[in-house]
Amino acid sequence: MSNIENKSYKECVGEIKEILEKIEADQYDVDVLVEKVKYVSALIKHCRAKLKQSETEIDNILSTIEME
Repeated sequence: MSNIENKSYKECVGEIKEILEKIEADQYDVDVLVEKVKYVSALIKHCRAKLKQSETEIDNILSTIEME
């Protein structure tokens, strides 16, 4: 599990999908499962932050277009 802050949105979503597939297939021991769920939670938070940042940037761009 590498530094989440340096991951792209696409990388995070890919990791989330991969982990969820393994959880659904019951491939993790209970001890590992807890760590994976914590990691997925951190990935989701990172994705939400990236989406919010993108939304803000897009809104700023659109507002400058409207002002012209």
